Amino acid sequence: MTIIASLLRDAQLPDSPTERLDVELLLAAALGKSRSYLHTWPERIVSSEAAETFAGYLARRRAGEPVAYILGQQGFWKLDLEVAPHTLIPRPETELLVEAALELLPMRPARVLDLGTGTGAIALALASECPAWQVTALDRVPEAVALAERNRDRLGLANAQVRLSHWYDAVAGERFDLILSNPPYIAADDPHLVAGDVRFEPSSALVAGQDGLDDLRVIIAQAPDHLSAGGWLLLEHGYDQASAVRELLTRHGFIDVASRLDLAGHERISMGRLPC
Repeated sequence: MTIIASLLRDAQLPDSPTERLDVELLLAAALGKSRSYLHTWPERIVSSEAAETFAGYLARRRAGEPVAYILGQQGFWKLDLEVAPHTLIPRPETELLVEAALELLPMRPARVLDLGTGTGAIALALASECPAWQVTALDRVPEAVALAERNRDRLGLANAQVRLSHWYDAVAGERFDLILSNPPYIAADDPHLVAGDVRFEPSSALVAGQDGLDDLRVIIAQAPDHLSAGGWLLLEHGYDQASAVRELLTRHGFIDVASRLDLAGHERISMGRLPC
């Protein structure tokens, strides 16, 4: 006979920086319960089927697979999103893009474009906060488009649409009040690509040339053709790329160029406005 308290005590994930949280998330999922249930009912007996499922989850996590992929879901902003191995796992630092967008545009009708949407995290967070906004999300990976559509439909966000597109290809001739992107920005030889959870994420969502700036260059250079006068471009980038991104924004005619710090104190996003 196995009880919840025993499984929590004996489970070990020595290579996980969030060991206790990971164990609780995996056990709660195996039981079909919330994390609070584990602490409210620690003496509850665990069925052999649930214990076996939990053991399988632990084995996958010990092999390095991210918890989000094991469980097929990840929280972002105020949303619970379905995730899958062909998309990047939404991260807390990306919420800074959502915060900045909500500060820059007043709560009035606006057209917003999210480039490289993946799970749809950024687009759907904005659509949920601003029903008057029409949000378009683009991704070049068909599986990502289907996933973002499932997340949109499950959340009931009719003011968001998802299209298959390599960057701006599907919105030729269209203009937006705000364009956002969390594009690939890791250099091809970055050692972090072979360590930790990142090993399991798609390289196409991470790597952008030798300096990590290839996709950012494309997005910035083409943005003026897709922004309304006075429209904003907001970009996530690497912790050491802010200066280069600001220079690119200025070179392509953006004004009010600035960067913002994430919770770790790194310049994580940069922005610029198209002149009126």
